[in-house]
Amino acid sequence: MGCLARYDAALFSSFLVTPVFQPDLTMENAVRFSRFDRNAPLATCSAHPIVLEDRHWPSCEHYFCYHVLRSESKAEALMAQSDPLEVHAQTRPWYRRKKKNWKTLRNVLMTRALYTKVQMYEDVREALLETGDNLIIESSLYDYYWGIGRDARGLNQLGRIWMEIRSKVSAS
Repeated sequence: MGCLARYDAALFSSFLVTPVFQPDLTMENAVRFSRFDRNAPLATCSAHPIVLEDRHWPSCEHYFCYHVLRSESKAEALMAQSDPLEVHAQTRPWYRRKKKNWKTLRNVLMTRALYTKVQMYEDVREALLETGDNLIIESSLYDYYWGIGRDARGLNQLGRIWMEIRSKVSAS
């Protein structure tokens, strides 16, 4: 009994010294934004027109959605829309005919649009650099590709793109 009591006491004292739970503050300190918030400088729907590929685009969302659609006439019709949320809504449905390789192109297109936006607008650049080394999260509850999704297990591709751009901009 004495040997067992000493073992339990040693185990209990090591338990008190070793923290059982280490909080992960990465998610808690993350910078969160919605891609559809017109007032957020990191949003794709913000009022920051860009010039890319010798064309004026009302928003990054316009640029992205234009390149997703296979039909040139439908893509041009979307560009007549002034509201980026409406452009996204019309491009989103699964039954829309998208380009064959759009899944491989989507990150390239979004990176190109967002990097152009950072280069054109000082307020966007400052907002991006103000995030420091914190994780950037697109806080969509329903988009598991661009955002983190409802259960925070999404891919957060939009946040990852912003963090890549941030590292390039801060290095220059």
